[in-house]
Amino acid sequence: MKLEALPWIILFLPLLATAVITLFTLRCRTKSSLISISAVVAGFILSLVYIHANGWHSEHTETSRTWLSIGDLHADFGLKLDALSLMMLLIVTGVGGAIHIYSFGYMHEDKSMARFFAFLSLFTFSMLGIVLSNNFLQMFIFWELVGVSSYLLIGFWFEKPSAGDAAKKAFITNRLGDFGFLLGILMVWGLLGSLNFGVLEAVMTTNPAALGCCATLAGLLIFCGAMGKSAQFPLHVWLADAMEGPTPVSALIHAATMVAAGVYMLCRTLFLFDANALHVIAYIGGFTALLAALIAVQQNDIKRILAYSTLSQLGYMVMAVGLAGPTPAMFHLTTHAFFKALLFLGAGSVIHGLHEEQNIWKMGGLKKKMPVTFWTFILGTLALSGVPPFSGFYSKDSIFAQALHQHNYVLFTVAVLVAALTTFYMFRLFFVAFLGEPRTEQARHAHESPKVMTLPLLALAVFAVIGGFIGIAGLYGAQFHLEGESLTLAQQFLEPLHAPFALACGLGAVIIGLIAAFILYKKAATDPLPARLGWLSRAMRDRFYFDEIYQATFIRAHDFIASVCDLFDRWIVEGACIGLVRGGTDLTGRALRLAQTGNLQTYALLFALGVALVLYFALGK
Repeated sequence: MKLEALPWIILFLPLLATAVITLFTLRCRTKSSLISISAVVAGFILSLVYIHANGWHSEHTETSRTWLSIGDLHADFGLKLDALSLMMLLIVTGVGGAIHIYSFGYMHEDKSMARFFAFLSLFTFSMLGIVLSNNFLQMFIFWELVGVSSYLLIGFWFEKPSAGDAAKKAFITNRLGDFGFLLGILMVWGLLGSLNFGVLEAVMTTNPAALGCCATLAGLLIFCGAMGKSAQFPLHVWLADAMEGPTPVSALIHAATMVAAGVYMLCRTLFLFDANALHVIAYIGGFTALLAALIAVQQNDIKRILAYSTLSQLGYMVMAVGLAGPTPAMFHLTTHAFFKALLFLGAGSVIHGLHEEQNIWKMGGLKKKMPVTFWTFILGTLALSGVPPFSGFYSKDSIFAQALHQHNYVLFTVAVLVAALTTFYMFRLFFVAFLGEPRTEQARHAHESPKVMTLPLLALAVFAVIGGFIGIAGLYGAQFHLEGESLTLAQQFLEPLHAPFALACGLGAVIIGLIAAFILYKKAATDPLPARLGWLSRAMRDRFYFDEIYQATFIRAHDFIASVCDLFDRWIVEGACIGLVRGGTDLTGRALRLAQTGNLQTYALLFALGVALVLYFALGK
């Protein structure tokens, strides 16, 4: 087998699994799940083989085949194989593989398990297509395939109205962002004459003003795609409702794949964004991070807390991109894939052990009942909170340092405040769900999950601990032409000391959040915040009423415009314009029909009258 063929095999293995399951094994749950798991695990192994043989930074970083050529449009079906895409390849197949294995235990009793794994493989294929694409057209096609796949997975339990509604909400909200994304792609193609990322980067490097006066607009339109996929304000409303899908879907969408696609795309195409566009992107990311963290503080559903946490961390990543820091953004994306997948799968283990209970106030005392889930969950919590030396500490610290480096003290303050809130709401979840005494019968009879579910937790926990100092930041730094690849393990371990003020503020935020959570929730039987915060607590619990605001404004305006268009179509177009033509034709036909009597004398008379009229007009002239 040629080395160049491996990336193509990795890409198409999940699609092959989808086809085989759909066509041949849909009635066999075990065979279908094993086919899907084998495809993604084989992809992970082949990714390691390719990287080991070819290295992270080889001379040949693209392989492509001609797809179509129409006039000035030349589109290839190609793969981009640099450090950025190869690391994402490992994340999608590695973390995705752990989620696939976990799903075998979580979905084992579901009657539609085979269909679930078919959708899961289709989703994996779509995500691999995004990270490996070497041009905008190909990326957009896979971008939409991810949208379709997420629709199928979020609405997997379609018999539940809430799942169907959540799937439609996610799909439609993403289409709003994708419309802007498509306009941005067309604008870039029209102005620069290519869709290939390598060609576009070369053009922008040679002539930074190539986009002219449209540079900011083109950048913001491209960002619309990321705004939808990565759920940034104001298109953030779909992400929490996506929790209606099975928990492994939540882990896959919210950790390593779909929501990360927007951040990855921004870093891949960073050369297209001017300073004005980056400024807007940074503040949207910062606002989203703060908004989601505040909402998470008063959520009681274990999955929704993690969903808003994901939303907040995505805001961090987008903010880092806007601060011209692709390395911190991708670094945090990678570590976040480890610990957030761990936390979601841990939440799934809790839900499985409590017979589908998701309210943290109906849990308690799970430390003794579910020891593996408990210890892995606390490791994920420490990593997400940014406690040293866990992975999240290093990646968050790099974002703080980037904000200080850009002298943006507003966003630095926002980032530190979000770090304190993150520690607070995560330890609120931890204290309430795992410590104290069981609050319900489900909690009293909770049980540990089977090994097929706990082993992926242990594997992810390892990387949640060590992911910050194993060279990930250096790989991204070399990709974006920055220093860092040559650092030793000890130097990487001590890297945060180079920005002592950022380090101190980050640690201070963690300590404050932990102390506040400990005081309020260590022995709390009910949530004390609603009584203390009043209307603010209700607003955070109800997600600051964004759904209600959208319902009262945009959706109502949309319905009104649709009603007006319907009336116009029904009465003006259909009734007046088309109706008159149709009615006139009908009346004329009916009148002419009366002349067709079948009587020869009548026809002879009419013929004679016609001849007389012709002679009259002819001779009269």
